[in-house]
Order: sequence, then structure tokens, then C-alpha cells
Amino acid sequence: MAQGLAWFARRMRVPCTIVVPNPAPEAKLSAVTRLGARYVLVPYDEWWRVMSEHSYAPLAEAFFVHPCSDPAVMAGNGTIGLEILEDLPDVDTVVIPYRGGGLSAGIACAIRARKPRVKIYACEVETAAPLAASFAAGAPRPVPYSPSFVDRIGSKNVLSEMWPLVSGLLDGSLVMRLDEIAIAVRLLIERNHVVAEGAGAVPVAAALSGKVGGGKVVCVVSGGNIDSSTLCKILAGESP
Repeated sequence: MAQGLAWFARRMRVPCTIVVPNPAPEAKLSAVTRLGARYVLVPYDEWWRVMSEHSYAPLAEAFFVHPCSDPAVMAGNGTIGLEILEDLPDVDTVVIPYRGGGLSAGIACAIRARKPRVKIYACEVETAAPLAASFAAGAPRPVPYSPSFVDRIGSKNVLSEMWPLVSGLLDGSLVMRLDEIAIAVRLLIERNHVVAEGAGAVPVAAALSGKVGGGKVVCVVSGGNIDSSTLCKILAGESP
């Protein structure tokens, strides 16, 4: 999302500032800078307030683009769902990383409109899985949050404006352990030559675990922003 926004801002010749939770992978920050945008690192709790309140006080005069609940952003994500159906019309299950819900809601909305019987699951990491807790309770529930190398998904709670949408579109949330995700990152590199960040590899971890069932499964591998030091540890079989 950050790099896409930076790229488009450069194309439109408008200034762009990305508010990023700290810590953030250097690979992502460098990419944002190369694309001509600037970034502001803020503590995680402050970043989540920005997400919840849809504003950042130091940039109050700027036009705010929410990475999850903005309708245009979700519509853009929906094109992924259309592409999945174009490439694999008889898909049985789609598995998507979950943080704020915009990616999964956009994809699910497009697929539900064309193939309502397809199973669609969100994926979360064990250190921060509010959606799974909310599905279990039937209403939004906060959870403890612990930082990990899977730093592009996970939060303390479900965005209030997103719960009605994702609870009606998704079939549930699959929670994966850190070691399972590290194995998926390594597997993607060794067998598919795909470099995925931890968040992007979570759906693959879910598929490997058997939690998604059989049939034709599509895993949305949604990011490659992983620092080389973290990646080296994973490839060496060490805990990142």
C-alpha cells in the first residue's frame, strides 16, 4: 500500500507522506524513499490511533488515504479477486493475510459477486490475532499484541468500521505460529524463488498446515518487504 501510494503520488506530482509503525523493515522504507515519498515513523500505538481515527495531527491539512477502509482502496484490492477467478475459475478456497481488513474485504467482495460458494479465509499470526477472537465471540474483541518478524499484519483489535464488512464476507480467520510462517518463507524461496515477507507467507503456512482443507487453494502472497538480516536467519533455520 505504502509503495503503491508513493508511486502514484510521484506520477501525479504531489507530495506524499507515509505514516509507518515502528519498527518497520528497512527494505520497505528504502523503497518508499526511492519512489519520492517521505515517511514518518511513529510508535505502534500512535500508528493504530491514526488507523482508528483516520487522521494524523501533524498533517491535518493533508488528504488522508486510509490503507484499509477507503472504498477506492478496497475496490482496487478487488481486482485481485477478479484475477484469481480469471486464472482459476474453479477455485475452492482463497486465503488472504489480515491486518486491517481492506485487502481481504476487497478480494472477498469481488469473488462473492461472481462465485459465492468459494471459501475465503483471513490469516493472522499468533502474536496478534483479533479477527479470530472476534469471530469466536461473534463481536469485535481486543487481544494482546506482541511484535514479531511478521510485522505487516496483526493488531490489537478489529477496526470498528471493518467488522460488519469482513464478518459477512469471510468464512473465518486462520491463526498461524511464527515457526510455521518462517518455514513458509523459506519454502517459497527454495521451491518457488519467491521472496515473501512474513505477512505474505502466512497464507502459504495455513495451506501447508491443512487448515484450509483440500481442493484448489489460492494463497495471496502480498508482500516482499523483508530485511536481509531476518531473511538470512530464516534460511539458516534460526529463529528470526
